[in-house]
Amino acid sequence: MTSDQLKDLKARVEALRGYLDYDKKVEEIKELELLSAQPDFWNNSDAAEATMKDIRAKKEWTKQFEDLEELYGDAETLSEFQEMGESSEEEVNKAYDKAIAKVEDLELKKMLSSEEDQLSAMLQITPGAGGTESNDWAGILMRMYIMWGESNGYKVKEVDFQEGDVAGVKSVTLEFEGSQAYGFLKSENGVHRLVRISPFDSGGRRHTSFASVYVYPVADDSITIDIHPNEIEMHTSRSGGAGGQNVNKVETKVQLTHKPTGIVVVCQANRTQLGNREQAMQMLKSQLYQREIEKRNAERNEIEAGKMKIDFGSQIRNYVLHPYKLIKDARTGVERTDVQNVLDGDLNDFIKAFLMGKEPGDDKE
Repeated sequence: MTSDQLKDLKARVEALRGYLDYDKKVEEIKELELLSAQPDFWNNSDAAEATMKDIRAKKEWTKQFEDLEELYGDAETLSEFQEMGESSEEEVNKAYDKAIAKVEDLELKKMLSSEEDQLSAMLQITPGAGGTESNDWAGILMRMYIMWGESNGYKVKEVDFQEGDVAGVKSVTLEFEGSQAYGFLKSENGVHRLVRISPFDSGGRRHTSFASVYVYPVADDSITIDIHPNEIEMHTSRSGGAGGQNVNKVETKVQLTHKPTGIVVVCQANRTQLGNREQAMQMLKSQLYQREIEKRNAERNEIEAGKMKIDFGSQIRNYVLHPYKLIKDARTGVERTDVQNVLDGDLNDFIKAFLMGKEPGDDKE
């Protein structure tokens, strides 16, 4: 670590202090905690819970910045010790690397400032035309996202799953439960294209397959979406696939159709029809919430459309496994040749580049 690197690190830490409104958040937490200590605080349980949620959210940001300050302090102190011959270059570099990793992590997270970015996410994968080959590609994507979610600390649940006739899936919906899941996964909205030698082609020919990924935030209890019962049409059926004695005998699978918008949601994650209906309603509310977000952000998206297109139908990433190995994001230009690591869920390079607004050519002189 050089003195210039330490100066740059300090500047980035101070910049984050301002970006994150750290000092303001600390004061707001004190005020809210004083409020929560009042004897009548829980008289209005809904308002009280909203306040406690606000406190937790602010503390999450202040704690992360305080952790960063501590890591920067360690690097600075060890640098001073090194000048006195009391610490090694290896120790200093190790401390610096930890601080830089935390800075980059917070710089990325500060891009997730919208209300919806903080929420859990639903991710739907739908194979394109192509039968078995596209179904298999959708199954590969499903595995990739599950591995990404688990390695990044999210609880991943299969909400709906339709198995392919020969391989892969016809459709699947996954829930990623945890803070900022939508903020990160929104970068995956779009069409994913695979080029490879098909294992299902006896002639060993190269095939191109497509699958669409659609991500939307899970509306929580703090978000009110009014749906009139007359606007919903419900169908039930038996859940498919493996399960307990109950699963294939009782109509537990629920499909809801929102007549005004045509939105259809399906849930078979729970063992009871009531449980699936409740979750399907949450999924429907979440999609309606997503539509409201899109309306609210329409003007901003129009301005940014030339910078990064995030429409559902846009081809966002190419996964080429033959004749060479290369995964390239069409929006940011980020490339990876270690394709197996990416297919095993190592997606953060692509996600970070998208969120930071990187464009093709940014790395060129």
